[in-house]
Amino acid sequence: MHETEFAWRRATREDVPLILEFIHHLAQYERMDNEVVATEALLEEWLFEKKVAEVIFAVDEENGNREVGFALFFHNFSTFLGRGGIYLEDLFVHPEARGRGFGKGLLRTLAKIAIERGCGRLDWCCLDWNEPSINFYRSVGAKPLDEWTTWRLTGDTLKEVARG
Repeated sequence: MHETEFAWRRATREDVPLILEFIHHLAQYERMDNEVVATEALLEEWLFEKKVAEVIFAVDEENGNREVGFALFFHNFSTFLGRGGIYLEDLFVHPEARGRGFGKGLLRTLAKIAIERGCGRLDWCCLDWNEPSINFYRSVGAKPLDEWTTWRLTGDTLKEVARG
């Protein structure tokens, strides 16, 4: 497959089971499958009713138009740039389809979407131990933001902070 032949499509409401399947595959790869609490109902609500995130699929046209990868993303905002950006929450390509340009195609498609929408950047996080992904991201010219640390509030702590 040549990079110019990359096929992709946007997810539809009918793809919710497939999206959840990809989430589980990614979680297994990241050794975090026990943390997935997403359901089809939640994904349908947040992706297709509230429309807070979007999903695109990499499609393998040579093997029955099968979805072999996915990317879930949403808009963020840079105060310094004064415009929106795209945050890539998840990118996953099935192991048997890796090395054929699907991951690069998904990133390229997201970069094109960002440019079409006037966004100033495309951001994501990567687990420190995930050397194959780190090498892949470096190969496309991405730079790690070593001086930044990701912080998070969840569950009871999130509720406690909200209560003050």
